[in-house]
Amino acid sequence: MTTPICEFVRRYAQQDALRLHMPGHKGSGPLGVESLDLTEIDGADSLFEADGIIRESEENAGRLFGADTYYSTEGSSLAIRAMLMLAVRYAKSQARPPLIAAGRNAHKTFLTAAALLDFPLRWLPQKESDGYLSCRVTADDVEAFLKASPTLPVAVYLTSPDYLGNTVDVASIAEVCHRFGVLLLIDNAHGAYLKFLNPSRHPIDLGADACADSAHKTLSALTGSAYLHLSHRAPSAFCIGAKEALATFASTSPSYLILQSLDALNRTLDEGYSHRLQEFGRLANDAKARLCRNGYVFCGNEPLKWTVDAKKRGYLGTELAELLRRTGIVCEFADRDYLVLMLTPEIGTLGLERLETALDAIPSRAVIREQPPRPTVGRAVMSVREAMLSPFEQVSPKEAVGRILASPSVSCPPAVPIVVSGELIDENAVKAFSYYGIESCSVVKEP
Repeated sequence: MTTPICEFVRRYAQQDALRLHMPGHKGSGPLGVESLDLTEIDGADSLFEADGIIRESEENAGRLFGADTYYSTEGSSLAIRAMLMLAVRYAKSQARPPLIAAGRNAHKTFLTAAALLDFPLRWLPQKESDGYLSCRVTADDVEAFLKASPTLPVAVYLTSPDYLGNTVDVASIAEVCHRFGVLLLIDNAHGAYLKFLNPSRHPIDLGADACADSAHKTLSALTGSAYLHLSHRAPSAFCIGAKEALATFASTSPSYLILQSLDALNRTLDEGYSHRLQEFGRLANDAKARLCRNGYVFCGNEPLKWTVDAKKRGYLGTELAELLRRTGIVCEFADRDYLVLMLTPEIGTLGLERLETALDAIPSRAVIREQPPRPTVGRAVMSVREAMLSPFEQVSPKEAVGRILASPSVSCPPAVPIVVSGELIDENAVKAFSYYGIESCSVVKEP
């Protein structure tokens, strides 16, 4: 596996050239990596017009993932916006309305894309058991939705895995979507490593037309490293327009440090990573089983995301996170209900043992019976675009009842909105805001 971007940058750094180009640090500085931080000089290629070393590296990644693969140095957010732009453009080329049907637990990037691209959207129905972080739709749910739709969407958009580690049956849902002539788009930001399980559980292999992967979330690339994957079955217009769609929303100064990270990752993935992942996954599964015997309850079915149902241990998720922090273990996310821990082979067996020991040392207590308020879908009275681009003001949740949400009131992580821009805020939403500690709302300013 070649690493053409890394090799070019390394050779350039060794030349000790007088850098009369950007960046302004000229190859030296306090971080120690400045010599490897470049811009689009001669030979370095250009990310969105790639025909040299970047194109070669992306093709290497595409062979690993079995897709037409394009790099993002701005995370999955960029890849998601580009993917949705491709779907909107495809709909218009087919004289179809650019309607997108989505799972309600979409990352707020989906909403900013709806505002930027101004596409209409409909939410897939949620099950009673789902909270705001999950929307576990089945193929039957999607089929019933499509059969009942007066206008078929151009695409169904789902988040899998979701933030709590739940995955949907992508293969069955893809079969339903394609039978109706509908594309399937997957936010797979948390599931890039699924490709390297045996068998693969990656959305592209399961029939999705396109997906966005964060290489930095579950693989070993630098923060901001991500992919846009297009299936070989996707409309030909997707590949033709992919770079333009990415460039529409991206900085014209992509990070060459992140590009090198993606490039080097190809070699890591090619040289025995799948075997290492399988072995670590087996050890993690054994450790999880022992913790279950000790009374822990886990949610989700994603192999390397441990989501602890904290209240069944007798704690709030935030309390468990603090107890772990005191032992030097920092979690991904915690709220009143859940503790989320993201594992990769990079923590090694010692890290896994340390985590298991720390969790084992936390005594169980009486189960906490408190249940979170079930989010409801508010009545949309404005489009996402109109609401996000309207003048707004900040008010307390109690003052927001009957007002229209402007921008999503949610932090990152988890960046999944409780109320969607353009919806009326009701008493149920206020209960959810209070439960999750949201103290102010951005609402459309009234005349």
